[in-house]
Amino acid sequence: MNIRTDILIRVYFAFGLIVLFAFAVLFKLFHVQVVEGKKWHKMADSISTKMVQVEAIRGNIYSIDGSLLATSVPEYDLRMDPLAGELEEEEIFYEKVDSLAYSLATYFKDKTPSEYERLLRDARKKPDRNVLIKRKITHSQLLDVKKFPIFNFRRGGGLIAKPRNKRIKPFGDLALRTIGYKNANVQPVGLEGAYSKYIDGESGSRLMQKIAGAWIPVNKDEEISPKPGADIISTIDINIQDVAQRALLKQLIKSQAHHGCVILMEVATGEIRAIANYTRDGEEGVYKEKFNYAINESLDPGSTFKLASYMALLEDKKVDTNTVVVTGDGKYNIHSHTIKESHGGLGNISVKHAFEVSSNVAIAKLVETNYHNDPKRFTDLLYSFGLNKKLGLQIPGEATPLIKNPSSKSWSDLTLPQMAYGYEMRITPLQMLTFYNSVANNGKMIAPVFVREIKSLGETVETFQARVINEKVCSDATLGKIRKMMEGVVEIGTGKDVIKNPYYKVAGKTGTAQVADGAKGYKGKRSYQASFCGYFPADKPKYSMIVVLNDPKGAYYAALVAGPVFREVADKVYASDAQMFNNIQQLRFAGQNKPNAKPGDPKTTQLAAKSLGISASDSNKNKPAFNYREGFVPNVTGMGLKDAMYLLGNAGMRAVPKGSGKVIRQSVPAGSRVAKGYPVVLDLN
Repeated sequence: MNIRTDILIRVYFAFGLIVLFAFAVLFKLFHVQVVEGKKWHKMADSISTKMVQVEAIRGNIYSIDGSLLATSVPEYDLRMDPLAGELEEEEIFYEKVDSLAYSLATYFKDKTPSEYERLLRDARKKPDRNVLIKRKITHSQLLDVKKFPIFNFRRGGGLIAKPRNKRIKPFGDLALRTIGYKNANVQPVGLEGAYSKYIDGESGSRLMQKIAGAWIPVNKDEEISPKPGADIISTIDINIQDVAQRALLKQLIKSQAHHGCVILMEVATGEIRAIANYTRDGEEGVYKEKFNYAINESLDPGSTFKLASYMALLEDKKVDTNTVVVTGDGKYNIHSHTIKESHGGLGNISVKHAFEVSSNVAIAKLVETNYHNDPKRFTDLLYSFGLNKKLGLQIPGEATPLIKNPSSKSWSDLTLPQMAYGYEMRITPLQMLTFYNSVANNGKMIAPVFVREIKSLGETVETFQARVINEKVCSDATLGKIRKMMEGVVEIGTGKDVIKNPYYKVAGKTGTAQVADGAKGYKGKRSYQASFCGYFPADKPKYSMIVVLNDPKGAYYAALVAGPVFREVADKVYASDAQMFNNIQQLRFAGQNKPNAKPGDPKTTQLAAKSLGISASDSNKNKPAFNYREGFVPNVTGMGLKDAMYLLGNAGMRAVPKGSGKVIRQSVPAGSRVAKGYPVVLDLN
């Protein structure tokens, strides 16, 4: 055999081995993918990993007095891995499973002990390493469950608690529509929706590994920690809100009205202290907060709009308060239409008295006579007051006002006189209140404010102040006359029997309007809207308020229907606001005993002591100093909410109150060491 032949044999042999190896590889690939494919896919699924989103804790919404209006509390789905940790040993599992089943059945009372035991035994046999035990348990329940047999093992006994954040409103339906909500696939509502970019925070991420069908965290902590949302400090006063809702609800029930709203605004700042909306549920016959009528319902305002009409006449110097108007027998025939007084003829009356008794004939005659040849002059004056523009609120849903002008398609010969007393237009209760508030605020019209401040981790992110819409709606001369006319409504006019009181003066205007019945207009079913809008105390205005009730049964005149709500709210606000009393500086303590102050925020204690004219040390001299350590839960049982929140906040915890009053129970025992930002649920009573 020559060298050439020997080399060829060797090459062929090597090539044959390579071909054979290639066939072996192809065969193995086929076998793995086709024959054993399911097996390896199943194994890959069981050990796969992924990054999952970790939901951030949403920020809180507070009232102006520090009460918690909305917060997030942890909620857990309770699951178990019956093969984890110490449970790898069968003896340990079967020795304790009956005790665990009995504890779960006794605690949750949703299954019998035998049903729980069968669930856990079956899960181990399958095996199901992520068996569901209970959904939506609270943090305090989770702490109790961790003490149960098996779950109290050092390595957790296979307990899996999957957390989620649940949004709660500690005060129930107080300011419900204003607080609002933000849900998937639903138009956001109220503060929750408008400020979601602040409240939501930033989500984190965590590496999870799938082991035997269950996703388990790879590491103890998140790879990227979520950033908690910022807190919203609203302008709502929870005490005033409660008063407003109760007064409105009581009158709605009494008059069997379909719906109604009340809004209380601070004159100088434009801050909304209370806003309530109720609708009568047709099926259940009870009243619920289902729709924000205050900012979204745009209807003919009726006689409350006469304020704007008289302001235009006075500002344009067409009339003065003593100008005499001939109302005759209470009927005004114009363009084949008759405008009537609600209470018969008034004869010859002054402009001031016409406003006080809410004469429809007087204002229709005055506007028609003075602007018939130039109606645009009248509508331009209304526009100059700012009545035709949206307020640009901090929360969504504001309806667009409609104030017609001669170029409007629906303008007719009757439009001008009917606009004079609040028809053929659309305006919301809050838009009307804002106009009235400008009269109380020396002519300055400001946009209502719902949010005062945004805070993140105790630091102010953004503050909000009233935006000026119109620096001066009218001259000081007109303003003075208008204010006297509004005071006259309560002193001698339509509001005297219900709203007038001996303690403080109220200025305002009643309004009763017929509501159109859809396409049938005013010829269909008769229903009315009763309203009262004004401010108090009239000599030094601090608050403005509007009350609107729609479709009351029986009596429907504004003074009888809306007046009682205005009076009740105003009385209680006046009685609780010491700044509105002229003789507050003369009040002194009877006797020498000083009030004791509970441990809490020292700045608040000092402020209270200063306002009462006593020493802060005297007020607290018999109380021991309260010491707290960061990371350790303080004892806040027996304290008021503000002091409890102060101490927990300084110790690094997040207070989650439930109810109102003093703290009667805290979810985490005093002295416990917890992580920064850990929620402590406070039961109040």
